[in-house]
Amino acid sequence: MKKAAVIIALFISSISLGFAQDSKMEEVKIKTSSVCKMCKNTLEKSLSFEKGIKNSNLDVPSQVITVSYNPKKTDINKIKKAINETGYDADELPADQKAYNKLEDCCKKDKPVHVD
Repeated sequence: MKKAAVIIALFISSISLGFAQDSKMEEVKIKTSSVCKMCKNTLEKSLSFEKGIKNSNLDVPSQVITVSYNPKKTDINKIKKAINETGYDADELPADQKAYNKLEDCCKKDKPVHVD
């Protein structure tokens, strides 16, 4: 009976440790060169495939993307690089030129921010 109680206690503690990993997520805000809802969709979809990123949300008017990530699996520089490789600036880092050239015309940096 004691063995069963110990096994159950170990099982429950291992489950709670699995849930505790979510609390280790970190959040970063990065200024981008995005200008529209299409940019929002493109960036958020691209980042959803990056290892360690839980979610992202781009605020189009402020051009700031908020990214929740696991610091054991990725870091801020990798996130910025992923944004650059999608065709957008990330803080001080300029967009990858080839990726930028593939963006739709409405997503180019020279366009004003628009939320239509």
